[in-house]
Amino acid sequence: MDARRMKLTRLTLRGFKSIDSVGQTIDFGDMTVLLGANGAGKSNLISFFKMLNLMTTESLQRFIGEQGYADSILHFGLKNTKCLSANLVFSDGNNVRDYYSFVLSPGSGSDLIFDNESVSWENTVEDKSGVVDFGGGFKESRLIRDSKEDGNPSLFVLNLLKNCKVFQFHDTSNTADIRSRKYIDDNEFLRSNAGNLAAFLYVLKNRDDWRKSYNRIVRYIQLILPQFDDFLLNPSPGNKDFIKLDWKGKDSDYRFGPHQLSDGSLRFMALATLLLQPEELRPKVIILDEPELGLHPAAIGTLAGMIRSVAVKSQIIIATQATGMVNEFGADKIVVVEYDRIEKRSIFRRPANKVDLSEWLERYSLSELWEKNVLGGSPS
Repeated sequence: MDARRMKLTRLTLRGFKSIDSVGQTIDFGDMTVLLGANGAGKSNLISFFKMLNLMTTESLQRFIGEQGYADSILHFGLKNTKCLSANLVFSDGNNVRDYYSFVLSPGSGSDLIFDNESVSWENTVEDKSGVVDFGGGFKESRLIRDSKEDGNPSLFVLNLLKNCKVFQFHDTSNTADIRSRKYIDDNEFLRSNAGNLAAFLYVLKNRDDWRKSYNRIVRYIQLILPQFDDFLLNPSPGNKDFIKLDWKGKDSDYRFGPHQLSDGSLRFMALATLLLQPEELRPKVIILDEPELGLHPAAIGTLAGMIRSVAVKSQIIIATQATGMVNEFGADKIVVVEYDRIEKRSIFRRPANKVDLSEWLERYSLSELWEKNVLGGSPS
């Protein structure tokens, strides 16, 4: 089975943070824009994918501890919610589907342990299907342990899950990793906070087969920063094992450092690198949390263009509340996120289809319809 053909098509999630035990089912396309106001629950869905990332490295308990343990993860705490569960569906769009399901329940302390974990698959053309049920009673996912056996389908599902990556480039403070000297060999992939951006760009620039992608990244940065010429990516003179994000402007030999970049410029550099890196390095499912943060309106349009081009090969999931981002995409790409104050839960739903909105769209932009609460999830 070719993992490159498989896409995340559906997630059913219950009992996680602002999502109650009744649960929410979210369908994903090549591009999905999660649109909602502060506190609606967008970040909680992003948090679930972060948990999934750590589960694939046997680090679930680390996530649970960092989040405040079971009482902070279960919907309204241990007294209200007895477990959380998830089911992810991957499909080739035709006849092949793979499923990953798990249930987490409180353990003897304040942690969460697996009540059940399983993978399953079906191929309707070949009339084949199967299930691997790991059972329960363990603290970390059994996927890694089971996938080490030759021919086990767990390895295929594990690779699908590992390719669902969350990226958040919010931290551009003076002490952020992205502005600091970092280990030059930390360049296998771009980290979720772009903390190894200099090292990653260094390897793209110096490999012949990846130089084309590097040059494209530079061109897009120049569109937003006309004064930018190129990165100066060399090992630090005092320690060849480290590198930082130096750069130069046009018509000048002066060497600038990462501390001489605005927050928005630095974030755009990270976004361009993430989206325009070589296809074989790019995650198959990219989850971006508020990528528009700190960007100039002109940069948002350029970012949207990059996202549309990349969505042909990699799925993109964006969480946003920026009107500029909303206007860049069609209503069919949007999932509205609302917080139901009566039921005390987050709701994820598709807005009315384009036909239903056609009269509205003749007079208003999508962002205006959102602000008027026609789409729902209004920020007001």
